Amino acid sequence: MREDRSPCAFGPDSAYVELAAEVFSLLADVTRIRIILALRDGEMSVNRLSDVVDKSPTAVSQHLAKLRWGKVVRARQDGNRVFYSLVDEHARQLVTQAVFQAQHVVDEQPAHHAASSTPPPHPAG
Repeated sequence: MREDRSPCAFGPDSAYVELAAEVFSLLADVTRIRIILALRDGEMSVNRLSDVVDKSPTAVSQHLAKLRWGKVVRARQDGNRVFYSLVDEHARQLVTQAVFQAQHVVDEQPAHHAASSTPPPHPAG
C-alpha cells in the first residue's frame, strides 16, 4: 500500500466533513476495529477472521458487509472462499491512532512514545 504523506489541507467547511463523521461512525464498533487490526498484515477469510476476533462467522460477515459498503475492505473470491483485505492504509491509520490515543488514557508513558527505532508492536487483544 502506498502511504499518503501529504498534509491535510481541508478546512472546517470542507464538503468531506460530514462523510468523515460517517467514517468515524462506521469505525465506532469494537468488532470492526478488531477486524481492521486483524487485516493490517494481509487478507483473511471470514472463518479466520471469526477465530481472530472471537465472533461467529455470521457476525463477522455482517460487519464486513458494512466495511465493504464504506469502502474500508475489499473482497476477493477464490473458489468458494472469500478473502478480505483493507482497501488502503487510511482505516488502519485511523484505528492505530485511536488505539494510541487509548494508551494515553491508560498509561502515563504510552508505549508508542518510547524512544525506539523500531515500530511499536501490534496492540494486544
